[in-house]
Amino acid sequence: MKCIVNDDVVLSRPLEGPLSAHIGGFAKWARDEGYASASRWRKVFLAAGFSRWLGQQAVCLHRISSEHAARYLRYHAGRVQIHRGDGAALSQFIDLLRRQEVVPPEKVPPCRPTTPVEQAVDEFECYLRNERVLACATIVHYVPFIRAFLTHQFGHRAVELSRLCAGDVVRFVQRQAPRLHWKRAKLLTTALRSFLHYARYRGDITCDLAAAVPTVPNWSMTSIPRAISADAVRQLLTSINRQTAVGRRDYAILLVLARLGLRAGEVLGLELEDIDWNAGSLSVQGKGDQRSTLPLPADVGGAIAAYLRHGRPRSTSRRIFLRAKAPIRGLLGPQAISSLVRHNLVRAGIQAPTHGAHQFRHALATEMLRHGASLTEIGEVLRHRSPETTTIYAKVDLESLRTLALPWPGGAR
Repeated sequence: MKCIVNDDVVLSRPLEGPLSAHIGGFAKWARDEGYASASRWRKVFLAAGFSRWLGQQAVCLHRISSEHAARYLRYHAGRVQIHRGDGAALSQFIDLLRRQEVVPPEKVPPCRPTTPVEQAVDEFECYLRNERVLACATIVHYVPFIRAFLTHQFGHRAVELSRLCAGDVVRFVQRQAPRLHWKRAKLLTTALRSFLHYARYRGDITCDLAAAVPTVPNWSMTSIPRAISADAVRQLLTSINRQTAVGRRDYAILLVLARLGLRAGEVLGLELEDIDWNAGSLSVQGKGDQRSTLPLPADVGGAIAAYLRHGRPRSTSRRIFLRAKAPIRGLLGPQAISSLVRHNLVRAGIQAPTHGAHQFRHALATEMLRHGASLTEIGEVLRHRSPETTTIYAKVDLESLRTLALPWPGGAR
């Protein structure tokens, strides 16, 4: 006797076991997440088999755990071939049941006692996130340096910041900096200054030890911004097949990068409510939790609208740009934008300075400069918090730089 689940998946036998009443909800979830029909059938088939096995083992709802899923898969492997992804499918089923409070939450093994250093690092991390509102990427870079510094100073003993002196700070930097690339070394000193400011803010230290952090020698802005050329941008955009859903998405993302100069993380975080179609504007969440409103060019708005109407999968997510494959949700991390850029550059056979997303931001600044925009105007468009960040683009204004060049001794040859 056949069984139809959620008017979508057909099984060869009726549902049985303690979870039978919840398998229809799992089938609906899989469909809402955008899984293909074959994937939905496999997930529901596994869930039905798992529920039947639980019934045979006389396992009650309030005792079901991930361990039961692992045991079922071992049992199942002795009868039929296990497919890749079967374990993940059962984990999805159990996670859904936990969110619905059908089965109890997973028992978390007791954590090892937190060391004094880890406790201090956790408190600093909370400060950076909640008080300073720093980006997650910045926090991830700072924390390992501070953990290393505190471990070097205190080991497994209690963290007594009041005992720190300038010599401790200087010796740590002198020991670590030579092992690092100069950019990482500068990041080390920046993180250390941030931590010492925090320690003084808390009252753990009374003197300004941040001033004792040595400066890492380097020449500021030694390189020219690596910008993709305007011709390469046009070639890249022309090469995209906008007849497909993925093509419409990629075209819209690349156009946003090229025309607005957004960072990868800013594109990633765009949500449906950020677009004001009547005013023709776009609200962008930038660095330091700062929100800016930018004009939305007609071609960019048209590309986004085309994707929303004819390419964006159905989803409860409010993110504008979504994954093309299940589970349907927002793109995961700025690296997803960089990967998209790299894929399209390679597919189009374009030799670009880099394979990352930031080259479009450099390209926008370079084109603005060549068309007569001032550095102040460029800084406003790119939303630089410091004018010094924008001055690097003076290097690409070769015509202006030629007027500053001294004549060659002895005249031209």
